[in-house]
Amino acid sequence: MATAEEIAAEQFSAVVQSHRQQIFRFLLASTRDPDLAETLTQECFLRAHKNWKSFRGDSSTLTWLMRIAINLEKDHWRNRRFQFWRRAQTNAVDLEDASEWLPSGERSAEQQLLAREQVAQVWQAVATLSGRQRTVFLLRFVEEQELSEIAQATGLSEGTVKAHLSRALGKVRAAVGGKR
Repeated sequence: MATAEEIAAEQFSAVVQSHRQQIFRFLLASTRDPDLAETLTQECFLRAHKNWKSFRGDSSTLTWLMRIAINLEKDHWRNRRFQFWRRAQTNAVDLEDASEWLPSGERSAEQQLLAREQVAQVWQAVATLSGRQRTVFLLRFVEEQELSEIAQATGLSEGTVKAHLSRALGKVRAAVGGKR
């Protein structure tokens, strides 16, 4: 007969298995540094485990975890705002790797090069967004979350999420030359 503690541990283990990849992917897209994303992902699940018994279920588990991840990312940048490596982090992910994250049916070398250049332009534009705009943009387009989920994860109203998303899209489109 399993104890309540063993059952809770099994439940939490299932949560980690179910959501680890999404949390890591969001943090990787946010930081563009695989090592930092891994560290923040681990910290996210450590905090979640520490507070697992107090999770009330007012939101989905993923929304709760995403909120923890967002707060960790904010704390990280706030704590390291003036350090040199932050400027260097924009080059932490090879553009070749980044272009492979996006699905592409293009086959020719020229088309692949154009796709890589577009990915680089998008990442450069995303890097210039404010923290909230970047978070909302990444949750919507990398994590494919609905506006209501983003609102819950960020603690913003849906209208505010829409406004940040609209501004972010405008800036990214302008930077990539796609004012359509």
